[in-house]
Amino acid sequence: MYTIIDIETTGNGIKGNKITEIAIFKFDGSKIVDEFTSLVNPECPIPYFITGLTGIDDQMVASAPTFKEISNKILEVTDDTIFVAHAVNFDYGVIKEEFRRIGIDFSRKKLCTVRLSRKLIPGLQSYSLGKLCSAIGIPLRDRHRARGDAHATVLLFQKLLGTPDSQTTIQGFLNARSQEATLPPLVSRKNIDELPTTPGIYYFKNTTGQIIYVGKAINIKKRVLGHFYTKSNRELLLCNEVAKIDFELSGSELIALLMESAAIKKYFPKYNRAQKRNTTKYAIFSYEDRSGILHLAFNTLKNSYNPILILNNKTDCRTYLAELCKIYALCPRYCQLQQTSTECSHHKIMICDGICCGKESPTTYNLKVKSAIEGIQQNTSNVILQRKGRHINEKAFVVIKDGMYLGYGFVENDVEITSYSSLEAFLVPQKHTAETDSILKNALKNEIKNSTNQVITPFY
Repeated sequence: MYTIIDIETTGNGIKGNKITEIAIFKFDGSKIVDEFTSLVNPECPIPYFITGLTGIDDQMVASAPTFKEISNKILEVTDDTIFVAHAVNFDYGVIKEEFRRIGIDFSRKKLCTVRLSRKLIPGLQSYSLGKLCSAIGIPLRDRHRARGDAHATVLLFQKLLGTPDSQTTIQGFLNARSQEATLPPLVSRKNIDELPTTPGIYYFKNTTGQIIYVGKAINIKKRVLGHFYTKSNRELLLCNEVAKIDFELSGSELIALLMESAAIKKYFPKYNRAQKRNTTKYAIFSYEDRSGILHLAFNTLKNSYNPILILNNKTDCRTYLAELCKIYALCPRYCQLQQTSTECSHHKIMICDGICCGKESPTTYNLKVKSAIEGIQQNTSNVILQRKGRHINEKAFVVIKDGMYLGYGFVENDVEITSYSSLEAFLVPQKHTAETDSILKNALKNEIKNSTNQVITPFY
C-alpha cells in the first residue's frame, strides 16, 4: 500500500519550514482507497512570494487546524504504507521535522517518483512534475496546490507501475541496502557508482551543466554520499538541484585542497561560501622597540608591515609563535603571548633566557629572533613538496619559489625531483592567493612539526 503525498510550505528550508497545506492519497497500486486533504495553520506568517506561487495566504489558514491537530490523522493514513512523493526527500523531511517538533518520531519507507521516472521513462528533457506530466499526457490541475500536485503524482505513479520492470525497480529502490531513497532526485545511480574512492575534487552540476558546488575529499565517493545524508537546509537545496557529478583525481589531500581553491576562484559556484568571501587573514611580523629589542607579533594581514608568515586566524598565530618560543628560546612577552611588565612565566621554567628581566642582552636575544625569522623564510621560500600521484606509477609535486606558490604537477616515478628546472615542463601553473598561501604554510608547518616522511626538497 502506498500513500502519495504533496505539501505546500512557508518555504524556509527544512528546520524553519512549516506546512500550509497537505494532501495524501492512499493508493493500492490500481485505485485510490482513501484521501486526506487539509489546509494547515503554520502558526507563523506566510511570505508574500509563497502566496504568489500557491495562492495560500495568512487569512486562508487562520482558522485551519495546526499540524499537531491533524498529526494523528496523518499517522493513521500513512501507517504501514510506503511514502511516495515527487522529490520525496523534501516532503518527507519537512513532515518528519513537523512531527519532531511535537515529540513524535515519524518513519516510513519512501519512494521518489523523480528517480523512478528517470529509471523507467528515460530520455526526457526534464523531470519536474509539470514538464513530466506534459510530456507523457497527464492532466495537472491546481498547480502548486497540494491536492492538485498529489493527484497528478498518483496518475504518474500509476503509469510508472505499468511500465516494464517496474516491480523489480521499485523493490530495488526499497531494498534496505539500497541508497536510492537518499540520492538526489536528478542524479543517476550509474553516476554515483562511477565515483572513485581516492583523493581529489568533485563538481556538482545542475541540469544545464553549470557548476554549482566544488568540494575536495580524501575519498570522493564517501564525501559525496555524505552530502546526501546531511539534512541541513543548504544541503537539501543543493541536492535537489544537482543533476550530474564530475571529478578530478589529485593523489593527495594537499593537492586536492589547492585544486579546490583554484576551481572555486574560477567558477564561483553558487553553493560554495568559503573562499568566495573576503575573509580576514592574519600575519606574523617583526618590529624593534625603543630599547632595541626585536619583537614578533601578529595582526590582521592588512595591518601587518612586511609579513613573515600569513595564517588563518589569531589562534594559529598564537600557536605558531608558541612553537617558535620553544624552538628558539624566545620570550613570550616579546612575542605577544603574555601581557606583563615583569618577567615572563617561561623564564621561571627555563625556556626564556631572561631578556624580560635583564638577564639576557638585546644583542643576544635579537640574534635568536633573526634565526627564527630566517628559519621560517628558509622553510617556505624555495621548496618542492612531494606527494603521492594519482596512480601507483606516478608522483606529484608542488612548487614554491621566492615564497610564491607557482603550481603543482604530476610526473612518472622515474623522474628525479631535484630542481625547479627539471619540473617546469610538467608544472600546471596556478595563482598565488591568500588561500593557497595559508594551505601551503599549514602543510609546511605540520610537516616540520611532525617530522613526517613527506619529502621537502629545497632549491636555490
